Amino acid sequence: MNSRTARLALGVVGAIALIVGAVFAGQGANLIPGSSMTGDRTWLYIGLVLAAVGIVMIVVGLRRPGRDR
Repeated sequence: MNSRTARLALGVVGAIALIVGAVFAGQGANLIPGSSMTGDRTWLYIGLVLAAVGIVMIVVGLRRPGRDR
């Protein structure tokens, strides 16, 4: 991924995925009340996976493009 715009977009989408995943995990772990998701372990696992995907997207977006050999 060599385009600066694409890397920036990937980082932004990754950050959003990380935030949404953290909220889902918080609700699934019964830390954030007020939703039908609260206390449901399924949302904890979905949130953890989504947050991990967000972290990977951020890391890939922040990496500098490699040089051709």
